[in-house]
Amino acid sequence: MDRGDAENFSRMGSLGIEEEFFVVDERGRPTAGTDTLVYESTPPEILDGRLDHELFKCVIETQTPLIEDEADARDNLFAVRNALVEHADTHGYGIAAAGLHPLARWRELEHAEKPRYRSQLDRIQYPQHRNTTAGLHIHVGVDDADKAVWVANEVRWYLAPLLALSANSPYWNGFDTGLQSARAKIFEALPNTGVPTLFDSYEDFDRFERQMLETDSIDDRGELWYDVRPHSAHGTVEVRAPDGQADPERVLAFVEYIHALVIDLCERYEDDETGYHHRREILDENKWRAIRHGQDAEFIKQDRSGTIGIEEFVDSETDRLDLPVLRELLDAESGAQKQRRLRTNQGQDALCDALLLERVE
Repeated sequence: MDRGDAENFSRMGSLGIEEEFFVVDERGRPTAGTDTLVYESTPPEILDGRLDHELFKCVIETQTPLIEDEADARDNLFAVRNALVEHADTHGYGIAAAGLHPLARWRELEHAEKPRYRSQLDRIQYPQHRNTTAGLHIHVGVDDADKAVWVANEVRWYLAPLLALSANSPYWNGFDTGLQSARAKIFEALPNTGVPTLFDSYEDFDRFERQMLETDSIDDRGELWYDVRPHSAHGTVEVRAPDGQADPERVLAFVEYIHALVIDLCERYEDDETGYHHRREILDENKWRAIRHGQDAEFIKQDRSGTIGIEEFVDSETDRLDLPVLRELLDAESGAQKQRRLRTNQGQDALCDALLLERVE
């Protein structure tokens, strides 16, 4: 039984960045390439043990090495991305990034043969068969299990603004959904997804994890796919809300903010702050607003005294944490806006080209 352990929460402030990408052909369209890239060839050294595929043979995942110092995030992210681009190019593929590839038609794409995914397809059926999503997952090390659970509880409110700022998936199955992040809505059709409920302690979370395994609700602890979770194997708080991003600078902005947010919440825990006992229904409403409206969303405040727009949120967090990267994210064209503009003005080929990863220095 794949279980974590409270003792794994021993490292404070470390980072890990997981990114899901699309393997594409010479026209930038999703294609089955993970068998070649993951199983049938030797990847560059930095990807050894850190390269895997997802449910579809066109979706591939990378992980950075453990990042002890946040200042080293850029070099690690760039090294992993460059290695993946070069590895794919060697075998005739490109790599693209978005929450959903706008031209990925799930009925026409091949599923992976890995037993884990075959089991999920059999158990979950339709929602998993169509799950062509790609996200950005950021791990921040926390040195105490109860602290990690408290921080994850508090992070839940911040997930909706994070999703709004990262929204990069207006198209699904070839059509415009009218949403800013269709990925979030497609993914939460799976079980054990979305905004989790509040856990009173690590013991409470551990009991839940164990019960889900013992009742065959999940095959392994990794199938708790919530938007934030204490990762009991890595000893981290893992934030899984953002859409995939082609621009590495946007990824680094989310990394910097999430790292600072988790550290700040850890300090609040140590100062014996009570925190908010958010109703999941309110958090779900905020997430819906992010999905539908992206950077135009307004969110129900933490104290429920009214609503706060994304600009006011960004100004507040920028001042509170001294992080100008949030303002840079908001001032830039969102991923969803850019995708719609390109497809409308220049067509599908230009849109596909804009999603491609390039070497970064």
